[in-house]
Amino acid sequence: MAREILTVAQMTAADRAAVASGTPIQVLMERAGQAVADAIRSRYPRQPVVIWCGPGDNGGDGYVAARHLKQRGWSVVVEAAYPPATDAARWAASRWKGEVRPLSSSPSSGQLYIDALFGAGLTRPLEGEVATLARSARDSAPRIVAVDTPSGVHGDTGRALGGLAFRAEMTLTFHRRKRAHVLADGRGACGDVVVADIGLGHIEAPDLFENDPDLWLARFPWPAFDAHKHSRGRLKVVSGEAWSTGAARLAARGGLRVGAGAVTVLSPPGALAINAAHLEAIMLAPFESDADLAVAAEVADAVIIGPAAGVGETTARNLQALARTGAALVVDADALTSFRHDAEDLFACLDRDDVLTPHPGEFERIFPGLLAKSSERVTATREAARRAGAVVLLKGPDTVVAAPDGRTSVLLNGTPWLATAGSGDVLAGFIGGLIAQGMESFEAACAGAWIHAECGARHGPGLIAEDLPGLAPAVLAELHAKR
Repeated sequence: MAREILTVAQMTAADRAAVASGTPIQVLMERAGQAVADAIRSRYPRQPVVIWCGPGDNGGDGYVAARHLKQRGWSVVVEAAYPPATDAARWAASRWKGEVRPLSSSPSSGQLYIDALFGAGLTRPLEGEVATLARSARDSAPRIVAVDTPSGVHGDTGRALGGLAFRAEMTLTFHRRKRAHVLADGRGACGDVVVADIGLGHIEAPDLFENDPDLWLARFPWPAFDAHKHSRGRLKVVSGEAWSTGAARLAARGGLRVGAGAVTVLSPPGALAINAAHLEAIMLAPFESDADLAVAAEVADAVIIGPAAGVGETTARNLQALARTGAALVVDADALTSFRHDAEDLFACLDRDDVLTPHPGEFERIFPGLLAKSSERVTATREAARRAGAVVLLKGPDTVVAAPDGRTSVLLNGTPWLATAGSGDVLAGFIGGLIAQGMESFEAACAGAWIHAECGARHGPGLIAEDLPGLAPAVLAELHAKR
């Protein structure tokens, strides 16, 4: 089942709903604190632990965790930044019979620290003794486990409030991940994120999800027993001129490897010979004008345009011609930049089956200022999809995919090994190949991004874009076994 990603407000509502339905807040706190203790016991050898407790319910979770660890024979000290300030936190603190001392100013390297100072709901920068401790921890890098989020990290953006936050090697959160756990700014501070079930209900009408196979695998376009190449989808890829043909071939090979049955590179006449010298199972067809291109794409289920296509009026006219064919479009790279001065003309060509795949620079060219004025990438990508009337995939370590209807996903398996030339061309091929096979465009973009990242992570160091299509079969085989 697809897992939702929650805002702080949604998580607060889930807590309140559980209490309103008869589960006392103390019961939820007991479950949360025990989950923290259990997670630490399962991942760390027994050792001295210092638990930093704040004044609110996050601190209450820390007091409960302290009690459970001490009951299991761990050496535990609580350092209280402030007196408990909520009824539940006072209840939890009253049940802790161990040592409580003031917050230290400098952590040592010989202990494990649990950050239960402030959770995801913090809205102001750290201050006073807590800020002093955070600065010291930044310099000394102690081993920290965070409860909910590292203190100082904004729960909805993942950014450090006032530029100062703790960094954890593991974060234990409850019910569902929050945005801070999945967006790049927060993920660096959270370390490994563990989600504990404390018995809360489901969120109504969720629209932000973790991008993993649970989101889309049930609708993956596996071939039927009697499939043939044309029934498995016809994908076409527009090539650039002779000196810039490799990107289109990478996209075409990605589409072929992900399952499209018939893949064709559409090539300007001057690039035919060089494309022909490098293609085997992928077909090749010429075009001389945008009218020729439209005719060549009439029978396509999906067309990729942009990888090294050339920036300028010619590419813009080619895209406009393709838009009239009815094929779903994957618009990447140069095709996006060709509309940097008239993005509305691009949007007029699109419909909800089309996919835009910008990196942040290309995103800025067609949605100027949107990233800067948005609180985080989810909000920006959703607004971009609404404006464009198409699916938008914003690349990055936390790739976000948004549909015009508001459905959004965030990728969790991103890897830095994909930061290499041509990687995005293969991603466009994976997405186009899945759409050509009949997968709905939002889910195809999500699946393509996940498969792409999985391929990159499996190869690791030394990855180049040419490796990616050949890594896809093993990933697909595992997905097929799980279907």
